[in-house]
Amino acid sequence: MRKVNLDELRDMAKAAKGYTNKIYVHWTAGRYHQFFDDYHINVDADGSIYVSTEDLTEVLAHTWNRNSRAIGICMAGCYKAQANSGYNTDFGAYPPTQDQIDGVAQVVAVLCEELALSIDYDHVKTHCEAAEEDNYGPSTTCERWDLWYLPDTPLTEELKPGGEVIRGKAAWWKKNL
Repeated sequence: MRKVNLDELRDMAKAAKGYTNKIYVHWTAGRYHQFFDDYHINVDADGSIYVSTEDLTEVLAHTWNRNSRAIGICMAGCYKAQANSGYNTDFGAYPPTQDQIDGVAQVVAVLCEELALSIDYDHVKTHCEAAEEDNYGPSTTCERWDLWYLPDTPLTEELKPGGEVIRGKAAWWKKNL
């Protein structure tokens, strides 16, 4: 793993333009500071960004049947999280932090800008949203529910659909980076 800043990530994304058209956001179900090379980009609790590859077009094993032409981003954490009914998710001992959620949103904003992708459901999904489409999400087996809900901090601690939180914050960051 190599720590990078947004400018370095921007350069990596420029090299992937035309070869990548989807972004999937996950959590690791691990601990803070624990990174996995199944994802192109890992975001730690403090918002620090780490890459597992120098090539964002490399096919990695982050989202079942959706890894071609896709970038996998994850938040380090959520060890022993429990879905419950979504609105009362127990994120475990390593819950997503505000810095981490904002870090992921910044990464998504930079990637979408440099890859010429809209920050929308067609291009940016949580693993939960992809799993719902592929029948292994909360409405069926609940095998994968990464980022089903997230707190919309700092606005509120209320849990909202995770994809909406990330896309909303990414759109704001895209205008403000």
